[in-house]
Amino acid sequence: MNRLKDKVVIVTGGSGLLGREFLKSINQEGGIAINADVNVEDDIENNQIQIDVTSEDSIREKIAMVHKHFGKIDGLVNNAYPRTKDWGAKFEDISFNSWEKNVSWQLNSYFSCIQHVAKFMRNQKHGSIVNISSIYGVIGPDFGVYKGTEMTMPAAYSAIKGGVNSLTRYLASYFGKDNVRVNCVSPGGIFDNQPKSFTDYYENKVPLNRMGNPDDIAPSVVFLLSEDAKYITGQNLIIDGGWTSI
Repeated sequence: MNRLKDKVVIVTGGSGLLGREFLKSINQEGGIAINADVNVEDDIENNQIQIDVTSEDSIREKIAMVHKHFGKIDGLVNNAYPRTKDWGAKFEDISFNSWEKNVSWQLNSYFSCIQHVAKFMRNQKHGSIVNISSIYGVIGPDFGVYKGTEMTMPAAYSAIKGGVNSLTRYLASYFGKDNVRVNCVSPGGIFDNQPKSFTDYYENKVPLNRMGNPDDIAPSVVFLLSEDAKYITGQNLIIDGGWTSI
């Protein structure tokens, strides 16, 4: 299929678990997927740019680089996930400085990437932005799934993803007149070799009886980037095996 034929799509955090699958799926649909990640070198000829999404200067420079090379930017997938070394600390152990940095790095990076991409999309009079959010931007976490492990759900994560959802609705309204669409995809738990006690509890609660995989999420991202979704904006597509339905 060629639903994204010749569309230039930037994927932040493209070297990560979900990002790799997003790049693969975009390419399979005929798109030109740009891996924008802090852990790669600049190689625009091979569709990758080194970007630090915690730096506005880096975001501005690298998005301009993509536009100069290709002459357009058709899509953005906001997926990068910068975080401090103490990410995952329990609520009572989170320092204010850590809280402030994580909220700033993650939420502000979404804002900044969109701001710099949108100026090109508005001039083109088309574009699609997909923000990767989470079920925990919609509901509170079930802390029972973490029992017997060192894992927890960081407080900042819920605040950030809730903010992403609200920002998405705002921007969908703001950019609608320019034919620039802005949507969210909110995955449930994604399997990443977590402790068995966690995965057993989690899967027992999910109506489809399993955790998600990256290839469960990527097709919906492709759909929202494509013209099949040309009348969809401001929405949050939850992909969680039914977790939030019960």
